[in-house]
Amino acid sequence: KTLNNILLSVGLSSAVTPVFVQKGEDVLLNVTIADVREEDTVTWRFNKTVNLVRFLPGNLGTKVSDDYSGRIELLVKYSVKLKNLQEADSGVYTAVVSGDKEKQITEYKITVQDPVSPVKLSVDSVSNSSDWCNLTVSCRAQDSHINSTFRCDTHTHTCSQEGGERSQVTPSAADLHVYLSNGYIICNHSNQVSCTKDIKIIENVCPRHAGKTERLNHKQLIIMHIFTYFFLKLTHFSET
Repeated sequence: KTLNNILLSVGLSSAVTPVFVQKGEDVLLNVTIADVREEDTVTWRFNKTVNLVRFLPGNLGTKVSDDYSGRIELLVKYSVKLKNLQEADSGVYTAVVSGDKEKQITEYKITVQDPVSPVKLSVDSVSNSSDWCNLTVSCRAQDSHINSTFRCDTHTHTCSQEGGERSQVTPSAADLHVYLSNGYIICNHSNQVSCTKDIKIIENVCPRHAGKTERLNHKQLIIMHIFTYFFLKLTHFSET
């Protein structure tokens, strides 16, 4: 799980705060109000009408709705944990204090999302000359894809994104994005709760046109792996 708990701190604001939760995760609803009287009742509601749990006045205990039995963990000071959120749990959660009159403490609009699907970055075509290297790539997710072109210059050792699509919103409301960063082409698929990536090293596709910095870093990485290998071998030999 990428998100174990999301803390919703409840104050006196009546503004609706958007919160995104990954499907299957828990959310902590935490009341931090100091002026709840002994004779007051504190209630957590879903979409204004469905009571999740009521903290009864005095020492009368709590009452959890049958629909949420087994999914509500009672905590201290009117706080609760709602477990294993599903898409049907998306909606507005309200904390209300009832005494002489009813007072809404705060609202949160919770949106439950599935994690995004894996992505695949493919090099569709490469064309070379003594001065440049052009490549076309496709960035694919489960329900969408984008194509983009890049050009690397052999004289300046720089690459740029020249054409095609850079990003789009998928049918599942996630972002699909392909871009250039430090000698890498990156295909990124993300929503508010998760992210997946696939990466291509430009040097592997256009070896004569990649920047000097990227080539140097790649060679350094190989040297580090070789050094680590022999170091571990020597360590193992000394232990035996």
